[in-house]
Amino acid sequence: MERYNYGMVGLGVMGRNLLYNIADNGFSIAGFDLDEEKVKELEEGATSTMKVKGIGSLEDFVAALESPRKIILMVPAGKPVDAVLENITPLLSKGDIVIDAGNSYFEDTNRRVADLGSKNLHFMGMGVSGGEKGARTGPSIMPGGDLEAFNLLQPMLEAIAAKVDNEACTAYMGKGSAGNYVKMVHNGIEYAIMQLISEAYDLLKRGSKLNNDQLYEVFREWNNGEMNSFLIEITRDIFQQKDTFTDQYLIDQILDKAGAKGTGKWTSEQAMEIGVSIPTIDIAVTSRILSAYKEERVQASQLYPKAEIATPENTDQFIKEVGDALYLATLISYAQGLALLVKASEEYKFEIPLKDVVKIWRGGCIIRSVLLEKFYTAYTKDPNLSNILLDADIAAIVKEKIGSLRKTAAFAVSSGVSGLGLQTALGYFDAYTTEYLPINLIQAQRDYFGAHTYQRLDREGVFHTSWQSVNQ
Repeated sequence: MERYNYGMVGLGVMGRNLLYNIADNGFSIAGFDLDEEKVKELEEGATSTMKVKGIGSLEDFVAALESPRKIILMVPAGKPVDAVLENITPLLSKGDIVIDAGNSYFEDTNRRVADLGSKNLHFMGMGVSGGEKGARTGPSIMPGGDLEAFNLLQPMLEAIAAKVDNEACTAYMGKGSAGNYVKMVHNGIEYAIMQLISEAYDLLKRGSKLNNDQLYEVFREWNNGEMNSFLIEITRDIFQQKDTFTDQYLIDQILDKAGAKGTGKWTSEQAMEIGVSIPTIDIAVTSRILSAYKEERVQASQLYPKAEIATPENTDQFIKEVGDALYLATLISYAQGLALLVKASEEYKFEIPLKDVVKIWRGGCIIRSVLLEKFYTAYTKDPNLSNILLDADIAAIVKEKIGSLRKTAAFAVSSGVSGLGLQTALGYFDAYTTEYLPINLIQAQRDYFGAHTYQRLDREGVFHTSWQSVNQ
């Protein structure tokens, strides 16, 4: 019986595209799905050079794989993953490897690692970013966990991953569920950058009254320079897309209610759990939630009408300031996410290599950007950098653009344009770079009403004061 190098469970768009990518790179692979139509479509869509087999029986699928079996799961996170594992685990043998390539919550991965480990099976969590096209042509791949299993998978992963300077956009992300955690934070940063881009768009549209053709030109120029990135690139193209129903620009026909999956919320929850400040990511999640209040927002807009926004006197200067503000706020969003990875690596003993994280984010993934080259340089100099804002070269960029962020945020505030992402990025920077924060007053308040104690500037120890007695 012919044996296949790899197996793929879940033949939806992502699973099928990733399978074809693996087959394109010379590996044989079998696919399984409960949907017989998807199994049929798999073989119909394969090229003659691919060694691909669609199988509708889980038993036959497992039997068709070479030993040790290497099975990739591309199914929705949560209960579907557990259901697959429950059905497939009894069919596996000692040393077989199961790789979850979905957006699973990292603690679920920890549980599955322990469960399969007790059965002498390897389980890995592996983040995959790049969307449908990336899965087919080269994603950014974030595997973590079992190092022995990773070493067996590494040649395939490096073959199918995106390439930057002939280097594969994949690397070992660390122990346990590090791969899922890195992907979760990647998605949190993605939320923040998308929020910031939408705010820049709003300011240019309502502030400078730019039409879609002009917005296309602005984003095209930005993408041709230091802001070159996947999200700026696709935003540029969005402004040129016509609507097939109305022959108007599609962007103007889309309802202003955003969808969201779990990873953004998980990122915020995790930051709160382990004590890391990521306000721009938090506000991006909150903004999507707020967008869902469409009917209430319509009512509120009628109850609290806003004055006409004053057009900036110098349009070109305003566009440059908004661009610089977007660039810096994006940089700060990365800084927040990477700081979370630093703390999580310590908290959960992941041993995440930050240099490799930013290295593999340079290509294939949704948040890929030329800015990551600067981060890669910074982490190459100092792999233990706790916050990217502490790097001298990054600091030079920040100092150059901070004035534009202040002006842009001020314009948004004075004009009544919501700029929550830009404002929180600026607020985070100002707080992070302030030697003395007014939190001494909060500590005094906490000790006053709850005897929570405080520390002092001038001596070691923990102190409590009977505050009421001061006024008696």
